[in-house]
Amino acid sequence: MAKEINTIGVLTSGGDASGMNAAIRAVVRKSIYNGKTVKGIYRGYSGLLNEEIRDLTARDVSDTISRGGTILGTARCAEMRTEEGQRQAAEVCRKHGIDGLVVIGGDGSFAGAQKLAALGINTIGVPGTIDLDIACTEYTIGFDTAINTAMEAIDKVRDTSTSHERCSIIEVMGRHAGYIALYCGIANGAEDILVVEKYDYDEQKLINNIIRNKKRGKKHHIIVNAEGIGHSTSMARRIQAATGIETRATILGHMQRGGSPTCKDRVYASMMGAYAADLLCEGKTNRVVGYSHGDFTDFDIDDALAMQKELPENMWQTARALSV
Repeated sequence: MAKEINTIGVLTSGGDASGMNAAIRAVVRKSIYNGKTVKGIYRGYSGLLNEEIRDLTARDVSDTISRGGTILGTARCAEMRTEEGQRQAAEVCRKHGIDGLVVIGGDGSFAGAQKLAALGINTIGVPGTIDLDIACTEYTIGFDTAINTAMEAIDKVRDTSTSHERCSIIEVMGRHAGYIALYCGIANGAEDILVVEKYDYDEQKLINNIIRNKKRGKKHHIIVNAEGIGHSTSMARRIQAATGIETRATILGHMQRGGSPTCKDRVYASMMGAYAADLLCEGKTNRVVGYSHGDFTDFDIDDALAMQKELPENMWQTARALSV
C-alpha cells in the first residue's frame, strides 16, 4: 500500500540554476492544492542536517518565478555522503514530520535522495543543473538560460573580435560535460568547439585551422572552449605566438548560472515541480522526474543514476560541418 504523505519538504542542492525558483514555487503550490503541508529546507542537505526548516505558504513563493538562483539557498554537504549523515538526515525529516521530500539538483543530489528513500523517506528528484548531464532526461532546469546567456555574450565578443581581426577563445561552463559549449558553438557559428568528450589536445590542428581561415579572408576566429578543457588564457598566448594573430581569452564563468530564467526554464521547471509534488501525493518514492520524447515522465533513481549520457553525435558532426 502506498504511504500516505501529509507533509512535503523541498530543498535545492549542488550548483544553483535559473528556474529552480519556478520549480520550488510549483512544488509548494501544487502540494498545497493537493491538501498537503509544505516545509522549505534551506541550504540543501547541509541545512537539513542543521534543521534549517520552516513552513512555506503559497504567499511565500509569490513573485519568485522570474528570479534567478534559489530562494532556499544551496550548499555542498560532505556529511550526506556518509551513512551517519544519511541516517541523521532521515531522523531530521521524521522529527519535523516530513514524510515526502523533493530534491532539486543533479546526480550527486539524487544519490542523497536515493539513500533517504532507502531509509523510509519518500523522495522525488527534479533535475536542476545547467550542464544537461543527467542521462535520464533531455532537459534539465537552468540549461536553457545558461546557453542563452552564453550565446549573447559570445555574440558581443564576436563583434569586437571582428573589428580587431582577432582570434577569440571564449570559455563556457561544463567541467565534465560539453553541452553548453556544443550548443553555443552551433548557435554562435564558432570555428572550433573544444569539449572534454571530443578534444584530442592536438593544438596544432587549431593553429592550422586559424591560419587557413585567415588566408580565406576571415576577419575573426571564434573558439568555444568548455571549462573541462580550460587553460584558455595560456592557450591564447600559445596561439598568438604560433600564428602572429592577436588572440584573447574571455572566461564567462558564473554569469552563466544566474539571471532571470528564460520562458522555457520557467515553464518546464514549473511542470517538473508540480509533477514531483503529484508523485509524492500518490505515495511514490525513489523517482526522478524527467523530460523525454516530448513529455514529462519519471524514472527509478537507481536506473537513472546507472544511465550514461553522451553528446549527440549528429549534433557534433553537424557543428563540424557548419564550421567549415
